[in-house]
Amino acid sequence: MTTALRPAYLRGAGGTPFGRHEGRSALDLMDVAAAQAIASSGLRRDEIDGVLCGYATTLPHLMLSTLVCERLALRPHYAHGLQLGGASGAAMLMAARDLVRSGRCRNVLVLGGENRLTGQSRDSSIQTLAQVGDADFEVPNGASVPAYYALMASEYMHRTGVTSADLAEFAVLMRANAARHPDAHLRTPITVQEVLNAKPIARPLSLLDCCPISDGAMALVVSAEPGPQEAVAMVGAGQAHRHQHLTAMADAMQCGAAEAAQRAFREAGLGLDDVDYLAVYDSFTITLVMLLEEIGFAPRGGAAQRARRGDFAPTGALPLNTHGGLLSYGHCGVAGGLAHAVEAWRQMTGQAGARQIAPPRTAFIHADGGVMSSHVSLLLSRKD
Repeated sequence: MTTALRPAYLRGAGGTPFGRHEGRSALDLMDVAAAQAIASSGLRRDEIDGVLCGYATTLPHLMLSTLVCERLALRPHYAHGLQLGGASGAAMLMAARDLVRSGRCRNVLVLGGENRLTGQSRDSSIQTLAQVGDADFEVPNGASVPAYYALMASEYMHRTGVTSADLAEFAVLMRANAARHPDAHLRTPITVQEVLNAKPIARPLSLLDCCPISDGAMALVVSAEPGPQEAVAMVGAGQAHRHQHLTAMADAMQCGAAEAAQRAFREAGLGLDDVDYLAVYDSFTITLVMLLEEIGFAPRGGAAQRARRGDFAPTGALPLNTHGGLLSYGHCGVAGGLAHAVEAWRQMTGQAGARQIAPPRTAFIHADGGVMSSHVSLLLSRKD
């Protein structure tokens, strides 16, 4: 006899502004985000029975999840830390969904936060992130995360005809979206030409093709019952893991994103045409283009054309990262990825303020970790 799985809902969310938070630790930032998320869920702290916490490079504690519980005065019967690079946030949401659906927990707090901008030097941050590379063949040659993505971009651009101007369209769009969000790290509008003329970081990527390093935190509550806002159900999830290192990537055209997405769509019983909001990981402009095209929201080499038509704008057919994404809202590790889910929930529940669009019915979230190494897709559905 099999027991039917229970539904799981995104019940609440919260977060700090991204940018510079002098004198505030990773725990300080997570405290603020968690308090907001729990308050918006309508739950008491003693009703949180599960906690999932992402890693923080500025707080490499061996038991970070229970350290967070102590700080937040939580006493859950399940606590777990998780690290999967940029996919950590989405992976935690998927795990929280599984905990709720199985009956193990009823209300799971998912959070991440880091003072990555002010808590470590730029060189230290670059060196830490570079460790996603192969310790024998990549790291010793002085590679950095932008260099890994630039090498991948060169291959992808060669095979598809994507140009630097095409990539720049997404830097411009994310900045335009961030300009409408008071909590975004970078809000000054930019042009395609400014992106092309910006300081080269690792060709073909310029400074404006890369996300900034930020301080900040984000948190969400996944529950067995909807909260006081619109009911947002987590109806599908999928993962795929093809490689860890760039030198082990078999094909830049098939990184695993489509595989993860197909699993999520199959579980939800939905298709690409059902989606009316996109929350897609964008550590670099090439990341966003490759993910949109591999998953199928644009043809190969055609994502920029859709952007130029306005399809991905807030007023378009498929609004994309209306908070500004990693490229402009900012990136502080795990919380950077969680910010995509927080924004999707806010848009679906009509809480996005001045940037509110027509509340989406179906949102697709996708995150990747490493160098397009680990992929997690989620589908959210607004229930009347």
